[in-house]
Amino acid sequence: MRILIVEHEREMATAIAKELREQSYAVDVAEDGNAAIYQASIHDYDLILLDVLLPHRDGFEVCRDLRAAGNSTPIVMLATSVAVADRIKGFEAGADDLLAKPVSFPELLVRIRVLLRRDSRLLPDVIQLEDLVIDSASHGVSRGGRRIELTAKEYALLEYFARHVGRLVTRHEIGEHVWDRGYDHLSNIIDVYINRLRKKIDYGHSTKLLHTRRGEGYVLEARH
Repeated sequence: MRILIVEHEREMATAIAKELREQSYAVDVAEDGNAAIYQASIHDYDLILLDVLLPHRDGFEVCRDLRAAGNSTPIVMLATSVAVADRIKGFEAGADDLLAKPVSFPELLVRIRVLLRRDSRLLPDVIQLEDLVIDSASHGVSRGGRRIELTAKEYALLEYFARHVGRLVTRHEIGEHVWDRGYDHLSNIIDVYINRLRKKIDYGHSTKLLHTRRGEGYVLEARH
């Protein structure tokens, strides 16, 4: 899942980005409202963390502009004050949630998971396909009762597939939602990670789960 952090305080943005990347999220950062509007127009983010106090235009205005442009990405606003009046203003602007600064990372992670789950067809925290079990809260993965050790990026890739079980997922979608803007669309990095992931979840099992549709993309589904 790919998240845009809109925060002008670099130290704060760096700290939040580090925490989210450790939780397997792909992260981009915008330092002001204009940059946020631009990045949200060219990338398909899964969630936006939007500070209220920004240069050029504040978070409320950015949120209103995004919604007016038809952007329905879940937005969590970060504010030094979350009094009733501020909450009302944020919700009226189109925010899905408001969180007080300084940010409590455990609370932030829970709120992000709740919004992403709501935005992903209300899928539960624990997703199961055949004997493959994925716990999105703990990032634990097992198959046939055996724990599978994944890197952060391998897990992010698997969870994205799991939230689209049975549907063709294109390379473009993977690049947009699993990698950040540093991703080189001409590289073979996606193929490398697909092969690693396939070996870890399918090797030794008669029922294969991760499949390639040559020239189209990939599908996570059980084929006996």
